[in-house]
Order: sequence, then structure tokens, then C-alpha cells
Amino acid sequence: MNEITHRIGIKSSPEKIYELLTTDDGLSQWWTNDVSGAADVGSIIKFRFNGGGPDFKVTELIPNKLVHWKHSGNVPEAWMGTEILIKLNNEGEQTFVRFTHLNWKEPTDFMAHCSMKWAVFMLSLKDFAETGKGKPFPDDIQIDHS
Repeated sequence: MNEITHRIGIKSSPEKIYELLTTDDGLSQWWTNDVSGAADVGSIIKFRFNGGGPDFKVTELIPNKLVHWKHSGNVPEAWMGTEILIKLNNEGEQTFVRFTHLNWKEPTDFMAHCSMKWAVFMLSLKDFAETGKGKPFPDDIQIDHS
């Protein structure tokens, strides 16, 4: 299987970053402004981009250390069977976020597109945690002209 991996250092506490990864309000500050359902293990989070988008089931949470979701919808089709694993590691004044989108069936142009967009959204997470101003969809950085 194939995966997308990013690592970013954020000058913020693991507690604050964990909150940004596990609440509707937090997620809407850096990924998409239309989020619902974030809660404990077993909950389904709906992320919407112009009305459509992925759903993820929360499969594991370790406060201030780990967030694990499994794709639970049918869009986008290429994401079926994939998982998101986010690990937090505090080192001094910064927290390293290790983001992995696991279990891609094959490395396609869409996977490459998603890798770039995840990088954009990891930078948005960093910006929000450090400055209070992220760039969630629809205000995110565009990477193509379609």
C-alpha cells in the first residue's frame, strides 16, 4: 500500500493542537469551514467542500498524542479504505505533527494532488495554532487552475 506523509513543527502545545484535530470548531479553522460530528471514538466526522466530501470514523484517540480516523464514506472513491493517522510529539517549545494518510491502493495523480493539498492544510494548521489565522477551504491555497 501507498501513503502520504508530512511532518511539521508547530510552536504550540500538544494540547492546543489536539483540540484543533478533535473538535468541529478546531477542524474548521484549518481544513474546511464545514465540519460536523467530531467527538469521541466511534463518532463520524463529516468534512464538506462545496456540499460534498469525505466522512471519517474516529477509531483511536490518545489525548495530546494521537488521532486516528478511518475513511467511512464513498467519496472520494480513491479514499475508500484509507486512514488518517496523526501523531503529536512535544519537543521543547514546539510540537511536531506527523501526518500520514495510509492505505492508498496505488500512487495516482489524485494521490499526488492530495499529498500537496495535505501539505497546504498542514501549513494552515500551523498558521492557526501559531497566529490564530488559518486558511481552511474555501480560503486555502489553490494548487491548480481547475
